[in-house]
Amino acid sequence: MNKAIGMVEYRTVSSGIRATDLMIKTSNIEVIQSSVICPGKYVTIVTGDLSSVNAAVEAAETQLGEMMTDRFVLGNPDANIFPAIYGGVPVEGAKSLGILETFSVPSAISAADAAAKTSDVTLVEIRLARGMGGKSYVLLTGDVAAVTAAIEHASAAIGESGMVLDSAVIPNPDKSLWDSIL
Repeated sequence: MNKAIGMVEYRTVSSGIRATDLMIKTSNIEVIQSSVICPGKYVTIVTGDLSSVNAAVEAAETQLGEMMTDRFVLGNPDANIFPAIYGGVPVEGAKSLGILETFSVPSAISAADAAAKTSDVTLVEIRLARGMGGKSYVLLTGDVAAVTAAIEHASAAIGESGMVLDSAVIPNPDKSLWDSIL
C-alpha cells in the first residue's frame, strides 16, 4: 500500500461524527471506517496521500481535541494490518504467540504496524474494541525471539502515550488455544 492511513478515536459519538465530517471537508481523504465502538466511543479510519491524511487528522485534533482519546497517522502502513483487522489470519505450526493489549484502538494499530516492521512475525488478529470496553489487542506469531522483539518494540513505540495495558509471549502455544481464541 502506498497510501497513508490515519485514525482518530473520540470519547463521544457526536464528537466522532463531527470530526469525521471535518476531516472529509479538510482534505482529499477517503473514509475506510467510521463507527461506534465499545463503550460508546467513536473511531474513524481514513486513507489518502500522507499530506492529506496528516491535514485531516490535525484538523480533527485542533478543532475537537478535548474529546479525542487517541490518534495516529502511518505514512506507509504494513500491508498485513488489514487482514488482521478484518478477520483472524490462519495459523499453522506457530512457535509462539505474542499478545499486546492497549487502552485504545489507534494504539493497537500503531503497535501492530511497529511489530510487523520490527521482526519476522505474522499479524494474526487486531481486535478493535469489540466487546472489550474500548480496549484492543494484537495477536502475532513467529519464532519466540522474533515475537519477543516485536512485542518489546511495539510496546516501546506506543508506551510514551500511556496506552499499553499488558503483554505476553507464550512459547509453543497448544493448538487448542488457537482454536479457542480465533
